[in-house]
Amino acid sequence: MPNDKNLNSYLHLHFIVFVWGFTAVLGALITLEALPLVWYRMLFASLFILIYIFYKKISIKLPLKTILILLFAGLVIALHWFTFFKAIKVSNVSVTLACLSTGAFFASILEPIFFKRKIIGYEVLFGLIVIAGLYLIFNVEGHYVEGIILALTSAFLSASFSIINGKFAKVYDPTVISFYELLGGVLFFSVFLLIGGNFNADFFKLSWEDLKWLFILSSFCTAYAFIASVAVMKYLSPYTVMLTINLEPIYGIILALIVFGEKEQMNRQFYIGALIILTTVILNGVFKNRNK
Repeated sequence: MPNDKNLNSYLHLHFIVFVWGFTAVLGALITLEALPLVWYRMLFASLFILIYIFYKKISIKLPLKTILILLFAGLVIALHWFTFFKAIKVSNVSVTLACLSTGAFFASILEPIFFKRKIIGYEVLFGLIVIAGLYLIFNVEGHYVEGIILALTSAFLSASFSIINGKFAKVYDPTVISFYELLGGVLFFSVFLLIGGNFNADFFKLSWEDLKWLFILSSFCTAYAFIASVAVMKYLSPYTVMLTINLEPIYGIILALIVFGEKEQMNRQFYIGALIILTTVILNGVFKNRNK
């Protein structure tokens, strides 16, 4: 890393990624469906951040155009979380997290478009190897096709979100960015739920068990981790962030095996495919570092 701030940001990002690895386990523990789960997560998290903003007396004034873009980014992250938790519900934590590690591949395609840099040859090669790893997972876990497609969609949305945040993180306060993005997700999903007639008495009935896990998910794993992840983007590129986030499957799969045991144990070919994807992602990072 070029300086101490970059190194500290990189180490902080690794801790955040470990925290995110636990969100997959929480998603499996919470009995709510994916849509209400994400709505409650973003609502509680935005309230926690708003309390923090008032406590720290942080100004939330931004240009109207920037606010609108951040609200839209909130929809992107809301859809990312929705497809992520939906994938867990229809498959399991291991399958979802293995496919989520394709995020760096998507970032390598999107970053040249948004930041107007040339496509790097070895990134394309590594992308093809990632596809080969996905083929192995598809081949052995064919009954989880819906979950795999949802997880890949989630990875693409995650990469898109990192690109959007990369443009604003260097300019605005990460707390304010996080507040508007989470608020945007709540607003868009609220409209969807209202149109669908889903806001009824049953929607607002939460068990104490679900409420406990939601509190942990929305406070520590979302409000804190969200602000911190935006903050590190002041010193790290979107691609570096996405690359590090791809360690989330390792943390998450290990935690899932500890918590859920046999339910999360997969065929050997699945782990070979997942290992190919993760190894490719790490090699990509090594090449990028060496070129710098």
